Amino acid sequence: MKTRIETAAAQVAPTSIGAQLAQYYALTKPRVVSLIMFTAIVGMFLSTPGMVSLDALLLGTVGIGLSAASGAAINQILDMRADTIMARTRARPLPRGQLGIPQALGFAVALAAVSMMILTLWVNPLTALLTFASLIGYAVVYTVYLKHWTPQNIVIGGAAGAAPPVLGWAAVTGEVTADSLLLFLIIFCWTPPHFWALALYRRREYAQAGIPMLPVTHGEEFTRLHILFYTALLAGVSFMPFATHMSGWIYLVGAALLNAHFIGLAVCLYRCYSDALARRTFGYSIQYLAMLFALMLVDHYREFFALLVID
Repeated sequence: MKTRIETAAAQVAPTSIGAQLAQYYALTKPRVVSLIMFTAIVGMFLSTPGMVSLDALLLGTVGIGLSAASGAAINQILDMRADTIMARTRARPLPRGQLGIPQALGFAVALAAVSMMILTLWVNPLTALLTFASLIGYAVVYTVYLKHWTPQNIVIGGAAGAAPPVLGWAAVTGEVTADSLLLFLIIFCWTPPHFWALALYRRREYAQAGIPMLPVTHGEEFTRLHILFYTALLAGVSFMPFATHMSGWIYLVGAALLNAHFIGLAVCLYRCYSDALARRTFGYSIQYLAMLFALMLVDHYREFFALLVID
């Protein structure tokens, strides 16, 4: 008797071209990729005191975005068994049989190939190399090994997810600097409280799928304590751009407000847990990262924005 996965892989229902394109689009995890591309773009603009060249901006963003989309597709191929079990992911194209594994794999490989061609030929080899390393780190090292091997999977695997601003920085300057690594460190510290908040209210699904997320292996209270710890650590790290004169007072004030709310949620989550609060914390964590990087961008061009206001 065929398993649900084999059935989904073998019986791909015929659909219209538009519907099938929508499935390929869903395979790329567009909401995740959009945040990746945004942090990469911010890394580009922060890397230079002036404006970023249009070529570097467009080609670098497209190359990095295509690689992230390829990694998302490969992740769904390799995680198909778990995705079929978990309620959060069973509506994805592969578990539902809307795409077959050969189709998805060909799509992912094509995205990666085009990404590497763009970055190597028209951006710079360093960006191509770092982007490829990030792709392998997420799609293979994290998905195949870390995710199913250790409850610290998110912490260790967070390095791949924290790379985009470094990639954007390298796309413009051709080098990796201390400031770019500071952007990396912010996302690296942000990843654990972000994902563990999700894992808390999805803990039963992770347990059913056999994935050793921290709430499954060490319990809710232990996870809530770690969320609080990493949120406090993130707050400290997020003030470093001001301390190193990478950003100014606009960023500092905004970061203080964002961190105060994030820490407040983490404290409430630790003291009085509910799935609803965990969902709220997870949702805010996404807003937090987007707004923090937007603040860096506004602060970086504060003189330009001041001139617009005066005019």
